[in-house]
Amino acid sequence: MIAPSRNYTNPLSVFGSMVSETRARTLVCLTGFMGTGKSTVARLLARQVGWQHVDLDKRIVEATGQTIPIIFARLGEPEFRRAEHDQLARILGEAAEQQKPRIVSLGGGTTAQQQNVALLRQSGAALIWLHCPISDLLKRAAHITDRPLFRDEASFRKLYDERLPSYELADYRVETNTEPLRVVEQILALGIFPRVTA
Repeated sequence: MIAPSRNYTNPLSVFGSMVSETRARTLVCLTGFMGTGKSTVARLLARQVGWQHVDLDKRIVEATGQTIPIIFARLGEPEFRRAEHDQLARILGEAAEQQKPRIVSLGGGTTAQQQNVALLRQSGAALIWLHCPISDLLKRAAHITDRPLFRDEASFRKLYDERLPSYELADYRVETNTEPLRVVEQILALGIFPRVTA
């Protein structure tokens, strides 16, 4: 099921939404909780439409030379969020400068940081929330070993509830309790990509 999400009510975003609805989207960002398939779906989607895929978490690792769990363990979440914001700003700047369309897979907590939402709105990015029922996410997360904020079911549910309002700011909501290629089909059906002719 595809559903438009509630519009972000920050005055900057209202202006951004009005402008972006009338122009072709060249920047699409996927958001959602851990385990929703942001990186996988973004990679498949980029391949389908012929756009560049940029993974924010990978860019953080490349820039810092450390894995995300190590950043959290050694430097703490505030330092990770600073690096995340810096790399998001860099990615969005590159997109504007190079004028090459791209799909960006965001981190699970990226849009929970107000300054990141402001950057995304200013860039005119289409923000798509990959939604999945928490029961499905818990099943997927049972196999996750490299997520620093996943400790147990109670903390998982608490973090999900804390982040939910930030996901609801997205322009679109797509259900991901299906195969990744079906998720890509749902996103393509939103009509935000230029038609591809063979």
